[in-house]
Amino acid sequence: MPILHAIILGIVQGLTEFLPISSSGHLELVPWLFGWNDFADESVAMAFDTALHLGTLVAVVVYLRAELVPYVRHGALLVLSPKRCDKKVGRRAWWFVASAIPAGLAGVVGEEWISEDLGEPLLIAVTLIVFGLVLLWADRLPGRRDADGFGAVDALMIGLAQVLALNPGTSRAGITITLARVRGFTRDAAARVSFLMSVPIIAGAVAFQLGGLFADGIPEGLLVPMIVGIVSAGISGWFAMWGMIRLLRTRAFTGFVVYRVIVGVAVLGLLATSFR
Repeated sequence: MPILHAIILGIVQGLTEFLPISSSGHLELVPWLFGWNDFADESVAMAFDTALHLGTLVAVVVYLRAELVPYVRHGALLVLSPKRCDKKVGRRAWWFVASAIPAGLAGVVGEEWISEDLGEPLLIAVTLIVFGLVLLWADRLPGRRDADGFGAVDALMIGLAQVLALNPGTSRAGITITLARVRGFTRDAAARVSFLMSVPIIAGAVAFQLGGLFADGIPEGLLVPMIVGIVSAGISGWFAMWGMIRLLRTRAFTGFVVYRVIVGVAVLGLLATSFR
């Protein structure tokens, strides 16, 4: 795999994982658009995908470290020593963990179907447009709640919606932000809820995939591209989160919706002309 491809895909993963524009969709579209065939089989592609997600996991942990430390501390104390913890913070930490269960189970059960039947450019284009318009509708709803109000019903509803993001093009960030806005969170809070929900789901996916990677071994010639991809994804992911939070202080999600629609329409146009 060329190092340049690893850098580009790492940057794409980092930027799109936390923005509501679909990282998995872009990771399918970029190689399709440029005609890259870097992976010998699906297992090699999954190994590289694991590396990119490890990079974004590091990015979100670093960016949210001030918020994550109390969640980890009080979440652990809630189980080990309830009298010493802030129960509200501890319960909220476990609700964030629980929100990852629906998508995690669906991903494990439907792993083969997802990898074989989803991810076609046509489906990605349609879902980019459709779920982008749904986000536009949700973003016009009033919102007054902050991230500290995240609770059991939010974990259930937004967690179930996260299952839809297993389809490339839907966007995990996009669907969680959409449901957070429907649940009454402000734009800034919806983004933070999405960031916090990403920690257990990405960590679970990376742990699950690393088990298979260690068992099979890193494919020959992929170690250096993986390292480059991790670094690229981590740096670009941090900047994506920083930039989106700053943007949402004065702007709506409309720009992301416009981008999704433009990309979706462009892909449909390329398909209509038999570009690929």
